[in-house]
Amino acid sequence: QVRLEESGGGLVQAGDSLKLSCVASGRTFNTYAMAWFRQGPGKEHEFVAALSRSGGAVYYSDSVKGRFTISRDNRKNTLYLQMNRLKPEDTAFYLCATPESVATSAQSMTTMTLAQQRQLYWGQGTLVTVSS
Repeated sequence: QVRLEESGGGLVQAGDSLKLSCVASGRTFNTYAMAWFRQGPGKEHEFVAALSRSGGAVYYSDSVKGRFTISRDNRKNTLYLQMNRLKPEDTAFYLCATPESVATSAQSMTTMTLAQQRQLYWGQGTLVTVSS
């Protein structure tokens, strides 16, 4: 059974940095694309960043590009999200996700519909709160 466990969230001030981690288990980590999404209060999942199996292709939403960096350590089965210059609008639950199918690319995770998101495995999330 695939399991994703996020950590690293917390309460910070605007301009601060945080690094999130997501440890995966239950299958071969380096075979699948990985991504971070976030969910604010009363909102749907919003794509944040995605990374290909090898880490060679990365994708970011316009709202985090230049501030956030996604990476993975396939030896540790861990996905990371380095978040710099945080803003109050970054406040949300941050969830890591990975597709059920090995054929699902990181690029395709950037524009998934709600129906397509049901074909992802999700962690339970870690809360990031940015005060102004």
